[in-house]
Amino acid sequence: MTWSFVRVQYVEPREGYTVDVHFTDGSQREINLAPYLQGPIFEPIRKDPSLFRSMQVEEGTIVWPNGADIDPDVLFYCLTPAWAATTETSNCENQL
Repeated sequence: MTWSFVRVQYVEPREGYTVDVHFTDGSQREINLAPYLQGPIFEPIRKDPSLFRSMQVEEGTIVWPNGADIDPDVLFYCLTPAWAATTETSNCENQL
């Protein structure tokens, strides 16, 4: 059995914290990243729109110059990040 992982291929910032994410399986989704930008590493990204917009794709995930990143599986499968397992952070209910 061959497993293939869907990863981020391209990301384009939109208004606010919304991004247009293109995945390696050819799908595309508009995702509001605001619920995922929690914790100290994301604080500068939340406070500085130009830093937020400086995101890039490296090794199949969204990354920022300060070392922050978001797991591509969380984005693709609309999962709750591990750090938020006790809170309701799902952001994809209306986006699938």
